[in-house]
Amino acid sequence: MAPFTLASAKYGKEKVRVFRVVKSGTWHEVVEYTISVLLEGQIASSYTKADNSVVVATDSMKNTINVFAKTSPHVLTPELFSLHLGTHFVSEYEHIGKAIVTVISHRWSRIPLDQKPHPHAFTRDGNDVTRIEAIITKSNSGSTSAELSTGLQDLLVLKTTGSAFENFIRDKWTTLPEASDRILSTSVDCRCAIKMNLPSDGSLAISSLANLGIDFKAIGKSVREITLETFATDESASVQATLYKMCQLILTAHTEILSVSYSLPNKHYIPIDLSWHDNIQNTSVQDAEVFVPLEAPSGLITATVSR
Repeated sequence: MAPFTLASAKYGKEKVRVFRVVKSGTWHEVVEYTISVLLEGQIASSYTKADNSVVVATDSMKNTINVFAKTSPHVLTPELFSLHLGTHFVSEYEHIGKAIVTVISHRWSRIPLDQKPHPHAFTRDGNDVTRIEAIITKSNSGSTSAELSTGLQDLLVLKTTGSAFENFIRDKWTTLPEASDRILSTSVDCRCAIKMNLPSDGSLAISSLANLGIDFKAIGKSVREITLETFATDESASVQATLYKMCQLILTAHTEILSVSYSLPNKHYIPIDLSWHDNIQNTSVQDAEVFVPLEAPSGLITATVSR
């Protein structure tokens, strides 16, 4: 057989669902996560020689997640929880050099009663989620470093005016009319790369997680608010222009963010031609009131803005 090289390999467990309740008397805190873990390292022989002696079973990864959901002091902060898990895997197994941990945090907000948050009753007040990715890498000397991103996913937004799309290239392939005003809708995916305040040697240890000094909850709240406010108020010349403004505002507000990435599908709403019935006008900017939402195709606008 011809000589081949295993160019890259990683494996792990995905879609691990956990729900944790932290009780302080009658006051309860809750989190719900969907977690995936991927491991890299000296695992080539499991592929090339059918050698399972280097394999950490993916079921063991699931078990680790479940135990950490009970025992980790960082479980209520998904960013720290992802770092805790990743640092554990590269520390526990000598031959594992990298752990990639993705945590999806699902929304649960307290139900307000008598203008006060209920101590142990919650509602899911949105289908958007917080998505965290931690990449923990172990050096040859055994020290660990981390890359961390946090942000929004599946935040569905729409506005009925304040968006135009004009002066784009028109050639023999163009059928799209220019629009001085239109519906703008997208499902926001935002990723913020976080500057890690690591010790002078650049290493990350489980014992130092509590001392990172980053208010992840405040960052998440601010990123969501900036995204929504900018989307709502910007007189948008294009999705690209609005995206860039969002990135600028986030980077200005948070020095601990190194870069901001957005992925914004342009969800189209097309005015329906009703002129066949009593000459009802519904296609011009001033008349359009009834639309058909298009599932596909959609535009897709992405960018990363860094310092």
